[in-house]
Amino acid sequence: MRKKFILQVNGKNYTLGERTWIIGVLNITPNSFSDGGLYFDKDKAVERGLEIEEQGADIIDIGGESTQPGSESISLEEERRRVIPVISALRKRTDILISIDTSKSEVARAAIDAGADIINDISSFRFDHKMLLLAAQSHVPIILMHMKGIPKTMQVNPFYENVLIEVKSFLKEKLELAQANGIEREKIIIDPGIGFGKGLKDNLVLINNLHFLEDLGRPILIGISRKSFIGKILNLPPEERLEGTIASAILSIIHGSHILRVHDVAPVRRALLVAEAIINEGRSITSIEESEEKKRSYVS
Repeated sequence: MRKKFILQVNGKNYTLGERTWIIGVLNITPNSFSDGGLYFDKDKAVERGLEIEEQGADIIDIGGESTQPGSESISLEEERRRVIPVISALRKRTDILISIDTSKSEVARAAIDAGADIINDISSFRFDHKMLLLAAQSHVPIILMHMKGIPKTMQVNPFYENVLIEVKSFLKEKLELAQANGIEREKIIIDPGIGFGKGLKDNLVLINNLHFLEDLGRPILIGISRKSFIGKILNLPPEERLEGTIASAILSIIHGSHILRVHDVAPVRRALLVAEAIINEGRSITSIEESEEKKRSYVS
């Protein structure tokens, strides 16, 4: 059973853990590994954002810079040019929560001004230390992710003595840094960074042991959608990894994930509805059995 945590967004308290939240991916890039170029046009991106909401996402995650292995960073001006008009247009048409996927504090600041509610920083302040101050001053939630290295080189022979301990230690350090600088604990989400500086085995070990991160005391986000570890197992390209994504999603929630970041919102959400119905009913039966066992023990 997942632990429940409070997430504060825009003055509201949300309880995470009762059901799985879904973040829908909206990449406004020409080169992202899975959907690069599909929504590079502003109008197409806005319509896709509204479609993501209709399909049942809780958050739309908007990014303007590809972070796939081997990718190069783009300029601040270019990233801002890509994402801000889309965020502004979406905010006028929907109240859904929007996260800005960036490691640049100036892009994050402009996104918040345009209506974004959450910062998703894959570098956890490492690439731009001003992000720490921005998150504290703006009082918006922030997602802290583990990544070894930088996107351009992160998949060049990544090595861990113990991936669970190293990832947990990193996230604990960043969590403490955030709090020490004025970011409220209830505004922090943690992400082990599947596919970011990890080998195949590292990814599988992390997914299978997400409960290991629970005592950090914050909700766990996991991004497994169409990732390369699925491709290596199935020997399939990104666009043919839906079944692998769904399998990974179900196992992730069983092992402790509170939030899933995915491209295919509708099918993943349908799979979650069935899985969680089974899981919740199973808990009810277990409770009944435990209650009957207690009654029998009282009689004896």
